[in-house]
Amino acid sequence: MKPESTFADLGVRPALVRALTDNGIIHPFPIQVSTLPDTLAGRDVLGRGKTGSGKTLAFSIPLVSRLADSTRRASRPSGLVLAPTRELATQITAALQPLADACGLKVTTIFGGVPQNKQVKALQAGVDIVVACPGRLEDLMRQRLITLDAVEITVIDEADHMADLGFLPGVTRILAATPAGGQRLLFSATLDNGVDKLVNRFLRDEVSHAVDSDTSPVDAMTHHVFHVAGVEAKKDLVHALASGTGRRILFLRTKHHAKKLAKQLTEAGIPSVDLHGNLSQPARDRNLAAFTAGKARVLVATDIAARGVHVDDVELVVHIDPPAEHKAYLHRSGRTARAGRTGDVVTVVLPEQRRDTQALLRKAGIKATPQHVSADSEPVQALVGEVAPYQAPAPAPAVAQPRRSSAPGRGRTGGQPRGGQPRGGQSRGGQSTGNQPHNGGGQPGRRRSRRPRSAVGAK
Repeated sequence: MKPESTFADLGVRPALVRALTDNGIIHPFPIQVSTLPDTLAGRDVLGRGKTGSGKTLAFSIPLVSRLADSTRRASRPSGLVLAPTRELATQITAALQPLADACGLKVTTIFGGVPQNKQVKALQAGVDIVVACPGRLEDLMRQRLITLDAVEITVIDEADHMADLGFLPGVTRILAATPAGGQRLLFSATLDNGVDKLVNRFLRDEVSHAVDSDTSPVDAMTHHVFHVAGVEAKKDLVHALASGTGRRILFLRTKHHAKKLAKQLTEAGIPSVDLHGNLSQPARDRNLAAFTAGKARVLVATDIAARGVHVDDVELVVHIDPPAEHKAYLHRSGRTARAGRTGDVVTVVLPEQRRDTQALLRKAGIKATPQHVSADSEPVQALVGEVAPYQAPAPAPAVAQPRRSSAPGRGRTGGQPRGGQPRGGQSRGGQSTGNQPHNGGGQPGRRRSRRPRSAVGAK
């Protein structure tokens, strides 16, 4: 990419250039440079770029540009973006909103896990662009609460992840409900698992663009493989890696361990939140907002976050549990070194995991020399950097006690309070108690002693 390249040079309309500039975005990334001339001209495009390559803007700009002069209709959007997860849909909307505002367009986000009433009201009030997950969108289509016959441009983001989640049949039905002559933009890291069939059926005379240059964000990552002697050494290492001042994401395989580790870190003075499938949507939104705002420095996540979290300035990703396959490794790792920044990725390996991890990294194309480390080793301390001050955890919210009832036959069994929620370990909205970030009241300048031992790595 030439240093002097600008969005105006690529034909982006002035209102959008101003909106980008106002948000500190001056120079386009390679995937934007390569795709924008075609997408702005109305061509169908197949875009293949590594995660963090700037593809959200690559499709948001032509989407808004094409619809800038469209007529708003109730429940009949002119633009459609399909995303595999609620988190990704929400973050696409956040990136899209400033551009839409600049052209007077209304954006609505649709996903499951929450009541549909608010989403339906937004559609009925009139909408230009819908950003949706396939499941909820199909539900609304079946109820005839949304119609796609006026869609002029459709974007399918992370189509390969759609395939991994089994969403392609739904995506196929949704695309079939849009006009055949509409513009379609499909972005996918790979074309396997049925994505190629989607391309062949719905893209017409498409232009393909693949961006894997030397300046790719994934190539700006430094990968570390840390061999540890056993489970206890692994626990100490994880707590050390979590103790720095910058944002970091720790990946585990199970929801239970993610919740447990976030609570343990918070109790140890490291504000942390968890993100996994057992959380309600409000709790997921709340935890992700805390991490984005810096109220929590550590996000402990299962693979649900590998695709759905797009937060700037994540300096370290730690694979506490190595993933099962190489694509998951790449998507997890892609939470750092985004948008041209650098980042570090650590894989923690127990003795019995060494052979499988070596094969995993080979498939992922990652070359990293394994190092035998402890929590106090120099390579570890170099990644930790400055240890953040201890931050006292917020007290857990009081749980209301159920009222006693003297009426016969009206008592509740099974130890449940009113409302049917099980006691212990959860607050409202499904967020884990004890891992809520505390903003203030810490002890600046105090270095933490050895962390309490956790159950990290226990199976």
